[in-house]
Amino acid sequence: MSTKQSLLVGAAAAAASRIVLRQLLLARFRRDVRALNAGDHRRLLSAYAEDAVLRFNDGPHRWAGEHRGRAAIEDFLREFTRAGLHGEVREVWFGGPPWAMTIVERFDDSAEGPDGEQLYRNRVAMLIHTRWGKIVRQQDFYEDSGRIETFERRLTELGVPRAA
Repeated sequence: MSTKQSLLVGAAAAAASRIVLRQLLLARFRRDVRALNAGDHRRLLSAYAEDAVLRFNDGPHRWAGEHRGRAAIEDFLREFTRAGLHGEVREVWFGGPPWAMTIVERFDDSAEGPDGEQLYRNRVAMLIHTRWGKIVRQQDFYEDSGRIETFERRLTELGVPRAA
């Protein structure tokens, strides 16, 4: 095989491996979110490093601020399920090596009230930094952060208190 052919084979293999990695990441995130939607936050929680930081939109709501460490992120995820939120991973993009990967995820979330009425819907872009496959830093950006505050008021009206 010539050098040119070797380079072409190597480039094709690299491109194919990136496609496979993207599909694997997308499948894992979707599987973890399906479990979260069913009320099981543990599968998604296992994706975070012990010292991970999740940064969420500030405001007068139960998810506000910075959540440091897996225990704080677990509280965050429990609030997600307690509030009846459901999410869907729409798309995933990534770059960098496995020991320092950056992932951008499009995530939509919504919640329905007890009578099936829609209480909340939003679109999210998540910026995720990983270290050897574990999330070490995540920041969520919302299409409309005011919807989160409105949702918080609706939860209070429905008698869904914040966790102690």
